[in-house]
This record gives sequence, structure tokens and C-alpha cells, in this order.
Amino acid sequence: MRWTRVAVLASTLSIVIAGCGVGPSDRPGVAVERPGAGGPAPEQTTTPPEPPRAGLPQSDLSWIDCTEPTLRLLGLGPAPDGLVLECAEYSTPIDAAGAVIGNFRNGAMRARLPQTPADAPPLVLTSGSDRSSSATLAGLALAQNGLLAERPIVAVDRRGIGTSQPIDCLPLDIRQNLADHAQFGPGADPVTSMGELSQEATISCRDFLQPYESTFDAAHAADDIEQLRLQWQVEHIDMIGTGNGAFVALSYARKYGDHLARLVLDSPEAVATDAVTAQEQRLRGAEAALTGFAQRCVAQGCALGGDPRAAVAELARRAAAGELGTVSEAALLTAILGVLGAPNADRSAVVTELADTLAAARDGDRARLENLVLRENAATESDGQFVNRCTDVQGPPSATNATQLAQNWAGTYPVFGRQAAIGLMLCSAWPVSEPPAAPADFELPVLVLTGQADPVVGEGGQASVTGALGAAGARHATVAWQGWGHPVAPHSGCAQRMVSEYLNEGRLPRDGSVCPA
Repeated sequence: MRWTRVAVLASTLSIVIAGCGVGPSDRPGVAVERPGAGGPAPEQTTTPPEPPRAGLPQSDLSWIDCTEPTLRLLGLGPAPDGLVLECAEYSTPIDAAGAVIGNFRNGAMRARLPQTPADAPPLVLTSGSDRSSSATLAGLALAQNGLLAERPIVAVDRRGIGTSQPIDCLPLDIRQNLADHAQFGPGADPVTSMGELSQEATISCRDFLQPYESTFDAAHAADDIEQLRLQWQVEHIDMIGTGNGAFVALSYARKYGDHLARLVLDSPEAVATDAVTAQEQRLRGAEAALTGFAQRCVAQGCALGGDPRAAVAELARRAAAGELGTVSEAALLTAILGVLGAPNADRSAVVTELADTLAAARDGDRARLENLVLRENAATESDGQFVNRCTDVQGPPSATNATQLAQNWAGTYPVFGRQAAIGLMLCSAWPVSEPPAAPADFELPVLVLTGQADPVVGEGGQASVTGALGAAGARHATVAWQGWGHPVAPHSGCAQRMVSEYLNEGRLPRDGSVCPA
């Protein structure tokens, strides 16, 4: 197997904790008058049995303190008093079914505080391919997350991402041109050029990975989490999946549902959805998050002036025209979305940092913007993320359809629409895999958190997730957070309390509850 083992860099762990205000909202949830799966039906006379409880690891990993180097590489500054991040590796079969022989080195990170009980079972976290799970956990740990005071959280990185065995399969020029959506390439039509780049990238990575090129789907990611459970020698685990990690968590529920004690899906990515629909859901969330940023920016008197949305749109226009040097329009928008979607509860600091960076670039000083672009590109556009994301994609559009969408979306979604349509060609050459089967006969109660302005997974995917849960027979309750950002838990003390009660008591809140921004 041709893997390149490289040092763990900020690029493989990176997450923007560009800070914000005074921490997550701690206001109480508002129960709407809409009965649902999470609340008891009026005619119900019996209480459902409490689900099983997660076990304490009997044979743990060999954890090594990595607090200082992790936060330094991520650019997050010094650790808060008492925060401990520990890193470990473990071996997992490349293919649990035995079709491919060999092992893979998987990475994990554990976060805890001095008050975290030593006898509390860990909560397993996966953020899939959005960012490395270890980087997501580092952000959560700095976000005044009350869950960490109650139990340790263990992040499991998806294959080829973060602290797991890295993938280095793309030539540098192809990787850069993909990140720039072919803006600086020789072709006049970016959609056609992206299709050609996708073909070159697909051939390069699949040749590099063979015969293991088909083992990077969500089902194999679930196998890696199951291997951790086996090494812990516990019968049941608690799990939280954020964004694309919810896709992994649902795959785990399908394959190993009998070993789940609690399941939280925080801002879940849509399931059984074609690429165009999923991208438009993300677009709606991105535009809504930008509006939320702009409103907060004006309220704080930020450096972008009285119309931050217009300032961002103008900067994107200048980037598209080549007026921002090496910063392409796609790279600029990727950086902005990365900041807006970071798991950092300090909204004020996020707004200030991003506004100052964009204002400086507007006025001719691009140094901070160039650094931000490098950081976000490394955090979200690695070779491992390319392979995992393309493996997950269902129903990519043709070049003709993408071209038409670029025209339509440029009007409907004025800041992000055109580049989002061009980006649909990223995985156009990757072989489309069979859509994963949904969980069946899954009776565990599931807590689902959703945001109204989510720049990572967007709006509208919740219905496909809750529909899959309902079809499997799972009771579920949905809690909506009214703020902007991703995921919900680090931003909302209200949501954290609901997650805590569910983890500790197995009790769902009323379906349709709302947590204010």
C-alpha cells in the first residue's frame, strides 16, 4: 500500500477558532406547540425503557499529551486552564469484511478537563470529511463546552484526514487549480476546466490508492469506530456526529446499531440526496450565515462599514477579476465560509477577525487574507478530504447542467452561487458508488440538532435524516437553534443542556424545541 507518512501539520489539523464574544448562548429552549416523535403521545400510558448505557473502556489506547503542539499548530493560542488534549493511534483493518488485506493507522484525540469524572464513559465524536474530527474537537474544547466537564470526548479522524494516516495523491498544480476552481488555468470555461481537472485528480488518487481506492466511504469510517469500541472492550458507546460525521454515525447505526447507547446528530448532512440538491442546501445556509455575520458586523461597528454583505460581494468580484493577486474567488469564499463555520462560540471575535482581514484586503493589504486562505484551504481541501468527499457524492451533474446552474445560482445566491455550481465538477469524474443503505429496525432514541443558518451543511437536509430515522423505527426529537454557525452544540448552552440530559438519562426533549440565538 503506497502511503506517504508525513508529520502532522497545521494543514491537516487546522480549524479556525477566530473567536466570538462571550461564549455560547445559555438562554433556555422554547418548546413549540407541535407534538412529535421526541415527546410522548397523548395516548401513551407506558414509558419507553431506558436505552443501554455506554461502558468505561477496559483496555484504553496509549494516550500522549498533545495539548500544546496541537493548539500551536492550529493557531489557537494557549490552552485554557486545565484543558488536556491527548493523541493516540490504533490499527484498524483496511476492509473489515476481508476483501482487502492489510491495516490502516487511524488517529484519535481525547479532550478532558480537571473536573471531568475519571469514571465517565467517553463520548465519541466524528465530523467526517468537513474538517478533521480532531480539529473539530479542539475547537469544541475551547468553546466553553459544558459537555466536556461531564465526560471526556474522543474524536476519531476519518481515513486520510487529520491525525489518521495521510493521503498524498494529488500533484501540487492539480491540487491548487482545484482549490481555485481553475480560475488561473489556461481554459476559458471554468466548468470544463474543472471537469478535466477532476479527471486528472481521480486518476492520480485512484492509481495511488489501488487496490484500496474503494475503502474510503462512510461505511468503512464506521468500521474504524467499531474497531475502537472493540479495543476499548465495551459493549456500548455514545456517539455524536456533526455535519458529514452524521453520515458516518448513521452508517455505524446501520452496521453496529446494537452497540450504540446514545446517538446525537448535530447539524446532520442530508442523506440519500443528489449532489445538486445537497449543494443548493449548503448555498442557502451559506447566504443565511453571511447575513447573520453582516448583521452582527454592523451591530459591532466592524471595519467593513454599514453594508458588510455588499463589501464581501465586491471583494469576491475583485477576486474573480484577478485584482487580489493569487487569491482566487473560490479560495476567498472558501476562507470566509471556513471562518463562519468554525466551532467557536465567540461570535464577537469571529466577526472582528474576519471583518478586519477582509477590510485590510479591500484597502490593499492582502497579507492577512492570504494567510487565512492558506489556513482554511489546508483545513478543508486536503487530498484525504477530496477522496472521502468524492466517494460520498451521489448524482453529480453534467458539465452542461453545472454551466446552467452557474448562471441561475449567480442570481439566486449572489455571493456564493456561481462558485458553488463550478465546484460541483470537483467529483464529476469520480466513480459514483452505490448509495449507502439506511439503518433498519433501529429503536434507539436519537437527538437531532439543527441550525437555521448553517454554512457547512445548509438548510433542508434535516428532513431526509429524520425520515430515515422514522423509517427505521427510531424515536427522535429535533431541536432547532436560531443562530448562525456550525455545529450547534458549541454555540448554544441551551442545546448543550438538552444533549447532557439525553446522554445522562436517555430522555429526549420535546420534538420541535427551539434554542434561541
